[in-house]
Amino acid sequence: MLRTMVDGAASLFEVAGTLAMVIGALLALALTFRDRGGGGPAAFKGFRYRLGRAIILGLEFLVAADILRTISTQPTAGEVAVLGGIVLIRTFLSFSLEVELEGRWPWQAKALDREPKQPQGT
Repeated sequence: MLRTMVDGAASLFEVAGTLAMVIGALLALALTFRDRGGGGPAAFKGFRYRLGRAIILGLEFLVAADILRTISTQPTAGEVAVLGGIVLIRTFLSFSLEVELEGRWPWQAKALDREPKQPQGT
């Protein structure tokens, strides 16, 4: 019974990952058309950022589904290797998308405003 529940949960995570990417792509497109006042490169950057975020979220759900599927069965060494490869690829994709979207490594602090703040009252 537990195996059936874990397998069902893995299927739900797969559906959630797929829906996150599809709905995120449609939402990114709709918001781009709505906000096209910026036009050109700004609109493209906004769309690309939103789409990238949707893909990252979907990949996270799919990695969770892979992990659940792995623990729900007694896989062979070959199956574990294949699933490990899939998880590594998806994790690498998430990581590289994050770097591409943010423009920095995840362990680096966000860039602070370089201009000094004007003192209050002057």
